[in-house]
Amino acid sequence: MAVSKPTTPSMFKKKSGTSLSAMASAASYLSALSQADARARGALNGSPTSTPALSISSSVTSSSQDTVLHEEEDYSDGLALPARPPTSEQVFKTVHTEFGHCASEEFRLTSQHTPGEPVPGHVDADPPYYILFSTYISYLILIVLGHIRDFLGKRFRSASYAHLMPKGGYAPLNSDFDSFYTRRLKTRMDECFSQPVTGVAGRTILLLDRVSPDYNHTQLFTGSPNPRLEHLGQGGCADAVEESIKRYGVSTLGSRLEGGSSDLHTVSEALVAKFVGMEDALISSMGFATNSTYIPALVGKGCLVISDELNHASIRFGVRISGASVQMFKHNDMESLENLLRESISQGQPKTHRPWKKILLIVEGLYSMEGTLVNLPKVIELKKKYKFYLFVDEAHSVGAMGPQGRGVANYFGIDPRSIDILMGTFTKSFGAAGGYIAGSKTIIDHLRVHGHSGPYAEAMTPPVLTQVVASMASIMGVKAPLPAPSSSGLRLSSPAPLALEYEYVHPGPAPHSSLPSWLSLPRELSDGSEGSTRLRRLAFNSRYLHNGLIKLGFITYGHPASPIVPLLLFNPGKMNMFHTMMKDRQTPIVVVVVAYPATPLVTSRVRFCVSAAHTKDDIDTVLRACDEIGDVLDLKHGIPRSERWPIEQITERAVELARMMK
Repeated sequence: MAVSKPTTPSMFKKKSGTSLSAMASAASYLSALSQADARARGALNGSPTSTPALSISSSVTSSSQDTVLHEEEDYSDGLALPARPPTSEQVFKTVHTEFGHCASEEFRLTSQHTPGEPVPGHVDADPPYYILFSTYISYLILIVLGHIRDFLGKRFRSASYAHLMPKGGYAPLNSDFDSFYTRRLKTRMDECFSQPVTGVAGRTILLLDRVSPDYNHTQLFTGSPNPRLEHLGQGGCADAVEESIKRYGVSTLGSRLEGGSSDLHTVSEALVAKFVGMEDALISSMGFATNSTYIPALVGKGCLVISDELNHASIRFGVRISGASVQMFKHNDMESLENLLRESISQGQPKTHRPWKKILLIVEGLYSMEGTLVNLPKVIELKKKYKFYLFVDEAHSVGAMGPQGRGVANYFGIDPRSIDILMGTFTKSFGAAGGYIAGSKTIIDHLRVHGHSGPYAEAMTPPVLTQVVASMASIMGVKAPLPAPSSSGLRLSSPAPLALEYEYVHPGPAPHSSLPSWLSLPRELSDGSEGSTRLRRLAFNSRYLHNGLIKLGFITYGHPASPIVPLLLFNPGKMNMFHTMMKDRQTPIVVVVVAYPATPLVTSRVRFCVSAAHTKDDIDTVLRACDEIGDVLDLKHGIPRSERWPIEQITERAVELARMMK
């Protein structure tokens, strides 16, 4: 099961005569890169408008005057850094691994809902019957063979099953039935899960190749990382994080002053509240724990939680330990939700039929496995009608959706304060860790006292907090303080007048005073221009990939504007094959394959997570690969063959395709 390595020359080989000494700082490089990209938009006619699609066989111009970035790679730490920043004359020949140049304004879209248009719901597209039949048969064969192996193994190879059998009067800690899926199904295709990577995820990532001598029970690294085109992540603000380490250190204990927080925590929470448009916010050191430890502080016995059937496990866990009653409605089905609300309100609590103490509706802004957006306008309409509280989990939508990147409320043009509680994480768009909850000051003060994360969880470390602040500020932009009033006529002994601050108006730029005084961002980040560009690039990439896959004939889920694009595979045997075939191409592509229990058993899928770092040519590369592999694995069961577009037509009409609603 060894992964074959590309035989073509690699553009990542170490170049002689290059030095990292020319790189003064990450900020100087990012600044020069953004300036060059901006100047590229006004370049002369005839110049290419984007970075060539990343290819292992891509050649970099040998002339130093024509080469923008010499990629220099040191496998000892897995970090690839460019030797020098680009210039305007060189920008069009860049083959850049962290953030691809894409100068054409055609490849930009605004992530915004058109008022009056219906919000697409979730549609389960069924494949032909023979696909479903072969999928069920495949699982049946695996289950039968697995039970036979367990039966024989316990009798003839008992040493290998000691952890599943009673011994010395003790019951086994692990149940053979509970672990059956993991041992007999998932292990067989474990090559496509938990891929080990190194370095910084951006437009590309370094994947550590591995082999298994014992059918995936153990994995052995070959010792050779290979560059891959990858669909995850956005960049960070390295210099700001470095400065925070100098000032605060790196440990959690170093961030604790009184009550488990520091001045940096206070600044971060205030900035989060401004970013999402709420009165106050609190932060937690773990995204999963944000839901599972704060939901029990919101509801309890005698309360009703109405939950979407596809809500994340952290929400389900938090509701379960809260003691509240819970009822689920069909995924993103507003008619099902309204019927459930009517019945729940009219019937009241079980047995006693007393009115519920409170009703809390919990939905996700962007569903991580389906790519669907909550129908927020309809939910707000129902909220006004039935008077329930609304909790929106924006783990995947905040920082990615909306004209200003503020999430689903920003996408639909809805006042965020019409939502009672906004929850989100920092692990996606912000490139950090942890999560937050934002709402009114009354709610947040209550959660600080009664939420379990406050007194029991560790504090977020200063470097992580700085990454959160810097990345949020780069999306928002920073408004400089008003000039200080004139001191003419004052005595020399009078103190210098302080600069005045603008009043923050959501969703505007962050006031200068809301950031740490020592934090310095490059101009392109502080004025918000790069953040705005990335949001518009992400919107184009998302729609282009989503609609392109549909036109090729694949079955996909989700909203067209979603940066999460699931492609349905169904059969378990196709999961590993799709992953391997994508990885073994001339331009290797890393994909995330998702299966049960994250999805229903028969709807396994590839989950593309689009990044703003990718160019239109990168999306072309992915579409071409999917087109070829889809024919081989028989995956095209979506629209009729007569309505499909050939790949050449899709790449040529990309702008038109991206502007289609579906």
